[in-house]
Amino acid sequence: MSKINIGLFVDTFYPMIDGVIMVVDNYAKRLSKYANVYVFAPASPGEVYDDTKFNYNVIRCKSLGLSFIDYSLPIPDLDSTFKNDLRGIKLDIVHIHSPFTVGRMGINYAVKHNIPLVATFHSQYRQDFYRATKTNFLSNHLTRAIIKMFNKCDECWTMNKAMADIFYKEYGYKTMPKIINNATDMEPIKDIKESNKKIDKEYDIKKDEKVLLYIGRINKLKNIDLIIESLTHIKNTKYKMLLVGSGQDERYFNNLIDKYKLNDKVIMCGKILNRKMLAEYYARADLFLFPSMYDSNSLVQIEAASQKTPTLFVKDSATSYYIKDNINGYIEENNSIKYAKRIEEILADEKKLKEVSENAFKELYISWDEEVKNIYNEYLRLIESRKI
Repeated sequence: MSKINIGLFVDTFYPMIDGVIMVVDNYAKRLSKYANVYVFAPASPGEVYDDTKFNYNVIRCKSLGLSFIDYSLPIPDLDSTFKNDLRGIKLDIVHIHSPFTVGRMGINYAVKHNIPLVATFHSQYRQDFYRATKTNFLSNHLTRAIIKMFNKCDECWTMNKAMADIFYKEYGYKTMPKIINNATDMEPIKDIKESNKKIDKEYDIKKDEKVLLYIGRINKLKNIDLIIESLTHIKNTKYKMLLVGSGQDERYFNNLIDKYKLNDKVIMCGKILNRKMLAEYYARADLFLFPSMYDSNSLVQIEAASQKTPTLFVKDSATSYYIKDNINGYIEENNSIKYAKRIEEILADEKKLKEVSENAFKELYISWDEEVKNIYNEYLRLIESRKI
């Protein structure tokens, strides 16, 4: 059997970093063992790329820079070179990972060429639209438009039952989406003592200080306010809080840290791209804090589990769907006083924390190598079904 041609379409890509980009990259790297993979994505204005470093094909379109958000706006319809490149490739299946301008090109290609079309729901789009427009009317209208596009797909996938319910019951997608797990490329750090020493020296972490960690975009929609406000209520535990990442709200959170006089305890570490170094941060942390009500099933909680570091979530978040409180992770109310109290309780019970850490590793750590084998077989199933 000759290799199939897979098209992955996404509206953001490197050098930007977020969960969707990491998913697409991990799909593409591993699918390239079995197939010819093409990633269709935007080029950020003014950036110089070396896409030869990837073991898959990257086809980029032009984009416009937007000063008020982290992302640029792809304009594939106005890029004749991109459109010619797309026309010159005979894809067997299209998988869109975002429903905007590049994603729409993928939908149009699949419909025109009568090939299978898959989409993954990565985000809670209504939250995105409300944050941008501040009106329910426009948010609902834009969400309906997105779902109309998704309803053209043969199948839509998402990462857990909570997200599937949101898209089927709340957003009005035509059927219950299929559950396809997220995973990670991280492996457990072997020399933890040495990597811990390095981080302790870097941030002047004392022996009696616990390490709290957040990794992700520095953006208000991630509910980082809850972390900062919770820290003001911690009185009985010595700690260092490491905030790793970058984003449009860095100045806001720096000012918040100044306001609460937490500069000696909270460190903004900036963006870290090196995956081994990130694994070392997860391994050093006693507890990972991820209070996002926005994320669907964030990769960072799986990455943390890969280093036997459990996560404290907030109640009713979609991303905490697989968490059993006090067994493989922790869940607390979206309230700074209660969240702070829970942090102190968790760190005070070292025996229980070790047990929860082991369970997080056993139950939440999933390798992309295994998951992508399943995804490839799903593609083959859809291609064969279309032939029949």
